[in-house]
Amino acid sequence: MTIMRSFTGLGAVTAVALAMSGGAVGGQKLQDPANLAGEQVRAAVGVREIAANEGATALWQSLVKLRTRASLMMIVAHPDDEDGGMLTYEARGQGAHVAMMTLTRGEGGQNLMSGDFDDALGLVRTQELLAAGRYMGIDQMWGTQLDFGFSKTKEESFDSWGHDRVLYDAVRAVRLYRPLVVTAVFIGGITDGHGQHQVSGEMAQEVFEAAGDPKVFPDQIAQGLMPWSPLKVYGRVPFFSVSEKGMYDYATGKYAPARFYNYVTKVWTTESPKANVTVPEGDYSPVLGMSYLQFGRLGLGQQKTQNGGMGIPAAGEFDVPYHRYGSRVSSGEQEKSFFDGVDVSLTGVASLAPDETRFLKQDLAKIDGLVQQAMASYKIAAPEKTAPFLSDGLKATDALIAKVEASGLAAQEKFDVLHELRVKRVQFNDALVEALGLSLRAQVAGKAETGPFARIGDGNDTFVTAVPGQTFAVQVRVVNGSNVPVKVTASGLESSAGATSARADARAGDVTIAGDKADDVRFTVKLPVDAKATRPPFSRPGIEQAYYDVADPAMRNASLPLPPLTAWVTVDYDGVGVRLGQVVQTLHRVTGQGTVYEPLVVAPAISVQVSPAAGVVPLTEKTLMMTAQVKSNVKGPAAGTVKLELPPGWTASPERGEFSLAKDGDSVEVPFVVTPEKISETAYTMTAVATYAGKDYREGYETVGYAGVLPANLYRPATYKARGVDVKVAPGLKVGYLPGTGDEVQASLENLGVHATTLTMDDVAGGKLSGYDVVVLGVRAYAAHPGLAAANGQLLKYARNGGVVIVQYNRGTFDYGPYPYSLGEEEKVVNEAAPVKLLMPESPALSWPNRITERDFDGWVEERGHSFMESWDPQYQALLETHDPGQDPQKGGLLVAKTGKGVYVYVAFALYRELPEGVPGAYRLFANLLSLGKSRDLK
Repeated sequence: MTIMRSFTGLGAVTAVALAMSGGAVGGQKLQDPANLAGEQVRAAVGVREIAANEGATALWQSLVKLRTRASLMMIVAHPDDEDGGMLTYEARGQGAHVAMMTLTRGEGGQNLMSGDFDDALGLVRTQELLAAGRYMGIDQMWGTQLDFGFSKTKEESFDSWGHDRVLYDAVRAVRLYRPLVVTAVFIGGITDGHGQHQVSGEMAQEVFEAAGDPKVFPDQIAQGLMPWSPLKVYGRVPFFSVSEKGMYDYATGKYAPARFYNYVTKVWTTESPKANVTVPEGDYSPVLGMSYLQFGRLGLGQQKTQNGGMGIPAAGEFDVPYHRYGSRVSSGEQEKSFFDGVDVSLTGVASLAPDETRFLKQDLAKIDGLVQQAMASYKIAAPEKTAPFLSDGLKATDALIAKVEASGLAAQEKFDVLHELRVKRVQFNDALVEALGLSLRAQVAGKAETGPFARIGDGNDTFVTAVPGQTFAVQVRVVNGSNVPVKVTASGLESSAGATSARADARAGDVTIAGDKADDVRFTVKLPVDAKATRPPFSRPGIEQAYYDVADPAMRNASLPLPPLTAWVTVDYDGVGVRLGQVVQTLHRVTGQGTVYEPLVVAPAISVQVSPAAGVVPLTEKTLMMTAQVKSNVKGPAAGTVKLELPPGWTASPERGEFSLAKDGDSVEVPFVVTPEKISETAYTMTAVATYAGKDYREGYETVGYAGVLPANLYRPATYKARGVDVKVAPGLKVGYLPGTGDEVQASLENLGVHATTLTMDDVAGGKLSGYDVVVLGVRAYAAHPGLAAANGQLLKYARNGGVVIVQYNRGTFDYGPYPYSLGEEEKVVNEAAPVKLLMPESPALSWPNRITERDFDGWVEERGHSFMESWDPQYQALLETHDPGQDPQKGGLLVAKTGKGVYVYVAFALYRELPEGVPGAYRLFANLLSLGKSRDLK
C-alpha cells in the first residue's frame, strides 16, 4: 500500500506505509498499516476524546501503564458479548495493554436505531464497538466471519465459516498483539448458548497453542509475523449452573448431560469450571469517579442498535469468576489476578531474552526508575512536572531499541523484545502529550468566518466528501496548553488516497509555542483523478457467503479503512520528538446536535444505486418499473445521463435518462419502464450506469448509521438481480404499511405491483384505516412505535370491520391479537433449509391466488423465522410447521384468525429477510396473505 506524505520543508513525497512492527527480521518486514500491533502512535479519530482519555486524568493512567508489561486479549463472537467491566478494570485500573478480538461484526443482530441490516448493520456495530472501546480503554481487532443469524450449535457455525478460517484470524491477531494472557467470555460448550459464542470460546483456547507453533499458518510467518505463545488462557465461569437436569442450553431450550471440554488439555470432565481468579469489577476507581463495571457499562451503552441505550448499575461489589484452561507458568489454583506467576514489571521484558545479561535488564531498570520519578512528581494541577522524567524515559527507550536492533539476539527474541519496547515508546509519547497539554485540530478549511463572533467559532460548514481530482485546503493547528516551551519541527499530511499537499505559506524554520499559543499551518491538498474511495477493506459477493474477503492481507483484522487524510505534527521537547496525529475532520451543523464533526472521506463524483438489490418479476408482467438513484458529490452543478444494461431483447424507456443536480449532496431518482422480451422462471440481471464528465459509474453507496455514531459508507454495484416467478396477487389492492425497526418489505411489494402507502401513528391512532384492504405492520412495529400498543384497539376494530391485519414478528411481552396468544420463549428456527410442512394446505392463505408447496421454501436465506408463537387460542389456525434438528415442532410461525368480517395474521417467518433477496416462495406466500380479504373461500 502506498501512502503519500507531505511535510513542511520536505515537499510532496511518496513512501511505503509500513508502520513496521518488528522491523526487519530474517529479511522480512511486517506490514501493519492499521497499526494493529500498537507499535506506532495512533492518530485521533475525532475532535475530542472522552474526558477520561484527556489531560491529567489520562496522564495518570498512562503512568500506570508505563510501569507494567501486562497485556491481555479477549476473544468474543459479537459486539456487546464482551465483559466490559473486566476489560476496563485491567486496562484502566491495572494498566494492562488490552485488546479485544471480535469474530463477527454482528451483522445478524437486531437494529433498534436505524434501517441498516446485514453488512450495513455490521458497519454500524463496528463503529458502536469502537466507541465502546474508548470507554473500556482497549484496542480492537476483528475476524472475517459474518454473523449469519442465530445458530444453535457450534457445528452449524463451523459449517458456515470453516474452522481454519476462524483460527487463522485469531492466530494472526495474537501474533500481532502478543498478549501474555488470552481470555474469553465463553468456554466452547453448550452453556454458551449461541453456536457462534461456542466457537469464540473454543478459539480462545485453541489459539493458546496454535499461535506459538510456526507450522500453523506459515504464510503469516512469511509475511513477517513471528510465533507467539501466550502464557495463560481463561474463560469466564458459565452463567448457567448445573442442576439435576444437567446443563441448560438456552439456544435450544433443552438440558444436556453435564460435560465440559478443555481444548488445551483435550480432556473431558463432568465437573463445572471452578473460579481460579475473580475480577473485582465493582471496585471503585477514584480516577474515573465510579466503579470499573459502571464505566464499562457506559461503553456498552454506546451499542444502541442492540440495547437502545443502557443505564448505569448501582455502585457496589461485583465479582466475576474466571476459570484457567491452560498455563505455562506456576501460579497455584487460587490466583489474585490473571498475571499471577508472570513477571509483569517493566524489567520483566528481559525474560523474553533470558541469556542477554549485559544491558537489557539494566537499561529496563533505569527506564522503570524514570517512570517512578514521573509518578512521584505527578500533580493533577501541574502535570507538566512529569515531563522531564518522561522525556528521559523516552530517550532511554529509544537508546535501548537501538541496542536491541544492533544486538546479536536470536530473531525470535529480538522480535519479542522490540515489540514490547515499541509499545512502551508509544506510551511515553502519549504521556508527554498529556503532560504538556498538547492538542491538535486538523479540519477541512471552510469559508473564512468574519464578524465579531469569528474568534469564538470553530469554522463554517465544510463538505463531508471529497472526490477524485478535487483541490481543497486543510487547516492544521497545534496548541501547547502548558507553560513549558516546545518547538514545532514538522507539520504535514499523510494520505492513503494518494493526495499530495503543500504549505500555503512560505514560512521556514521551527516555531516555539507555550502558554496556550498555537501554530497554524494551512495546506493545499490535491487528490489524484484516480483516488480510491474510502471503503471497508472487507467485502463479500453476496449474502450467501458467511465470511468476508479481504483484498489486502495486511488489513486483515482491521476495523475500518485507512483514513484518506491524516495530519501529523512533531514537536521537540528537551531534544525528544513528540508526535500528535488527527484524522482530518469535516464539520456541519445539525439542529439539536450542534456542530457535527466527521472524518473526511473520499467517494466517487457520482453514486448510482438501485434499491432493493434483488426482487422478482411476475411471469404475467408486461412491463416493470426500475428506478436508479443518482447522488452527486461534485462541488457544483453536475449533469449527466443514466442507462440500463438489460438482458438480450429487453428494452427500457427512456433509453437513456438525464439528471441535473445543482450541488454537492443532491440526489434524484431516474425512473425507467422496462419491457421484457419474455419472462421465464430464471434469473435476470439489470445494471444502472451513470455517465458524468465522460466517465461511467456502475456502483453507489449508502451512508449507514444514526445520529451520535460515526457514519460509514457501504458500497454496492448498481445491479438489480431479478427472477421470473409465477406469482399472482389479488387485483386493485390498497395496502397501508406501518414501518417497523427497519426493513425493505414495503419497497419489495412494488415487485408485485402493490404500491403501499406509508402509514403514520396518527393514521393508526385516529382509526384512519378504512380506505385500505390490508394493513401491514413492519418488523417489531410495537417496539418502533411506543404508542402502538395503546392504539391496538383501532387495528382490531379495522379487522372486525372487514380489513386484513398482517403483523410481522415482534419480541418481548406481546399479546395484541383478537384472541390470546403468547410468544413464550420466543422460539426461532435458524436453519434456513429446515423442512416446512403445510398443516392446512387448502387454507386460502396457502392456496389462493398461489398454490403454496414445500418448494416455496427452497432457497431461503439466513433463517426460517424469529419469535414463533408458543401458544394460542383455538380461534387461530396454525398453517405451517418447521423446526431445527432436535427442536420441538414449531407451529406458531403463521397464525391466521377470522375476526368479525376480517382477518388477523401473525407471521414469524422471516419475510423481511427473504423479500429483499428476491426469494420467490416468500413473494408467493406474502401475495396470498395480502390477498386474503379478496378470497371467496374466506367469506
